[in-house]
Amino acid sequence: MMTFILFVVALAGLLVVMRRESGATPAIGVMVVTGLLSWIFASGWLALILFVGAGVTAAAGLPGFRQSWLTPKIFATFKKVAPKVSDTEKVALEAGTVGWDGELFTGQPDWHNLLINRHTGLSEEEQAFVDNQCAQAISMCNAWDLAVERADLPKELWDFLKKEKFFGMIIPKEYGGLEFSAKAQTAVLQKLAANEMLMVSVGVPNSLGPGELLLKYGTDEQKNHYLPRLADGREIPCFGLTGPRAGSDATSLPDAGIVCKGEFNGKEVVGIKLNFEKRWITLAPIATVVGLAFRMFDPDGLLGEQKDYGITCA
Repeated sequence: MMTFILFVVALAGLLVVMRRESGATPAIGVMVVTGLLSWIFASGWLALILFVGAGVTAAAGLPGFRQSWLTPKIFATFKKVAPKVSDTEKVALEAGTVGWDGELFTGQPDWHNLLINRHTGLSEEEQAFVDNQCAQAISMCNAWDLAVERADLPKELWDFLKKEKFFGMIIPKEYGGLEFSAKAQTAVLQKLAANEMLMVSVGVPNSLGPGELLLKYGTDEQKNHYLPRLADGREIPCFGLTGPRAGSDATSLPDAGIVCKGEFNGKEVVGIKLNFEKRWITLAPIATVVGLAFRMFDPDGLLGEQKDYGITCA
């Protein structure tokens, strides 16, 4: 009977502490006190459970102890079992920027920064595109015809999308693109989402694959050749990442490229032998420019001392 009473007392005390959000110290106190009483007057098993609970709470709940001992131990263990991140993967992980929403994860967001970042809206050109070209593209869609009868967009809609440069929203105007802001691209896709096939067909070329890769990493010769053709739809891009055994998790790709020497146009050149298998690549049946993701190795050191270059794209 005494064991049951002490169990109820411990449970009630912990509920009160949780209700008041008093922190780890009062919870540890409740468990230690009731544990001692249980050890003296009742069951040793209940005392053991309460003492273990107090120890776990102390390890995880006391900031000083957690930061100086528990967290370093956990991170050290995780570093031993986690796969090594290559330089290429590190660049990808660190790419991009974080807006005010990143402050939400600090637990102490600066609300003033949110209030001073007013919504600036779209430019007149961007808003006109959303109101006119996007509305016209949607009017050319028949959901049943696209999804069931054709499993494709009609030719006149493809021609319209190319003519109005829907596939060149991320491409600068100097290369014939629209050079829309990220906010405008979002507004366009939101409008086109009235038909999912239309939205995806426009969204993929403006988010994945050759266009942005060429903008950031392409040579001037590559940019001058491909970007105008991508902007006006003469070239349709796709991005080959997903495979039968690996989805969008690039670090799990089994596809490999080996740097080697070979003959091309009568000359010995350094190239890549690729071994890959891809599935579920949006726009692949009609694509003319493919961005292919794979893991690159240089076993013979033709590019330098590094052997494993991690995830890259060709």
